[in-house]
Amino acid sequence: MSIMKSPQQMTDSVNALDAVVIGAGWAGLGVSYWLARRGLRHSVLERGRIGETWRTQRWDSFRMNTPNVQTVMPGDRYDGPDPFGALTRDQFVALLEDFARRNALPIEPDTAVTELSRAHENHGNGAYRLTTSRGTLLARNVIVASGSLNCPVRPVWAAQLPPALRQVDASGYRSAADLPAGAVLVVGSGQSGAQIAEELAEAGRTVFLATSRVGRFPRRYRGRDIMLWLLECGFLDVRREEVIRLAGRVPPRGVVGPVHTISLQALSAQGVVLLGRLTGVEDGGRLSFADDLDANVRFADEASDNVKRHIDEYISRAGIDAPVAEPDPAETVAIRRPNPAIGSLDLSRSGITSVVWCTGFKGDFSWVRLQGALDAAGRPVHEDGVAALPGLYFAGLDFASTRKSGIILSIVEEAPRLVEHIVGHS
Repeated sequence: MSIMKSPQQMTDSVNALDAVVIGAGWAGLGVSYWLARRGLRHSVLERGRIGETWRTQRWDSFRMNTPNVQTVMPGDRYDGPDPFGALTRDQFVALLEDFARRNALPIEPDTAVTELSRAHENHGNGAYRLTTSRGTLLARNVIVASGSLNCPVRPVWAAQLPPALRQVDASGYRSAADLPAGAVLVVGSGQSGAQIAEELAEAGRTVFLATSRVGRFPRRYRGRDIMLWLLECGFLDVRREEVIRLAGRVPPRGVVGPVHTISLQALSAQGVVLLGRLTGVEDGGRLSFADDLDANVRFADEASDNVKRHIDEYISRAGIDAPVAEPDPAETVAIRRPNPAIGSLDLSRSGITSVVWCTGFKGDFSWVRLQGALDAAGRPVHEDGVAALPGLYFAGLDFASTRKSGIILSIVEEAPRLVEHIVGHS
């Protein structure tokens, strides 16, 4: 049932909802679940369909990185036959749809929020005003769950590449068959870049991979899925501030293959040509690369060693009877380096006809017209999802509080905490 208000109704603060959630992904649906349990009159506004970003910004063979036993929504638990498998893109969307249906969540699809502002003091009693593609409404509390990693970022020199070259972002890539015949350059060796490079190699394509400084996790370690260990040993509970102190910034998440370990050396053994970091475009369609391939490989290896050492120490401390570590083929295979090392690459001579940019994402919060809600770079200002403005919240942000933030299993804790804050301050 639609909750859109007419202009006349908008002048009456009695019509303000207790809360509005913006976004019907896993974060927004998780918050809606708890709002409903606490009896708060609310609506979930979604620009498209439930899980729209997952439907339209993931490739065809995409799989979740959390095992099925951890890919659950609030109030649910996994009791299927494959607890350590990984849901496909479509299976995850079906999970979200089923969760919304079973809990009768008040979803308003095809309702894009174009502006979030304060209602006029004389007519809104301090409420928020949401202007949408289907009308306008008031809400005493707003939870922004539209995502902080859904707008692809490309380097500035992408515009200098030849017009005939096909360029797609990780969010626009679907399969090897959708790219023109010829070699493919994948830029960025993080989570998306590593998986896409592997898929392209398995499809028989010639693949060049411009690497980056990204960590790596083994898929399994000492008899268990790595995500189970990371959750149990407290690795995912490390605070955002501590992560920044150790790394100097919020680093990209380490690569963890959904089915098996993906390493740079394993990709090279599959025929992927490894390059250093892409540094620029020269005249005539020639690309230049940094001399940092070995450093990038070493960084990933050290990250894997560090997390395994962290788990070993936890196992010893807790007195857990765990199997001894076994060699992981993806980590022990010998790396195949280009000889000589490639410092520059002519697109035409190398046969490259397409580039897949896996160079990161950001969120678009330009529609939030509230002074103090965003910083100078347009990012949410908050503490553990609670904004400085009363009644404004952010859910599902990457690294919002801890390493766990931004992973689906975090909403089980995040959603009730935000909703209790709303209840306590109403």
